[in-house]
Amino acid sequence: MKIGMRKTSLKKSLRARTSLKRNIVHRAGFKMPRGYGWVRNPKKYMYNKVYHRTTFSIFKVFKNMFR
Repeated sequence: MKIGMRKTSLKKSLRARTSLKRNIVHRAGFKMPRGYGWVRNPKKYMYNKVYHRTTFSIFKVFKNMFR
């Protein structure tokens, strides 16, 4: 598990937002309400929860600097 600053990837970020699978799921109406990720994939949910608590983004650093 990573601890510290995350490296941002513009390429991956763009692909996640324009994904065909994402569009199909959202248009078909299979959306889960916020906070119900553990229902769809509990293993991924736990990994993401720990990952986001142990790492931080460069954008968060900049936001706190200019506050």
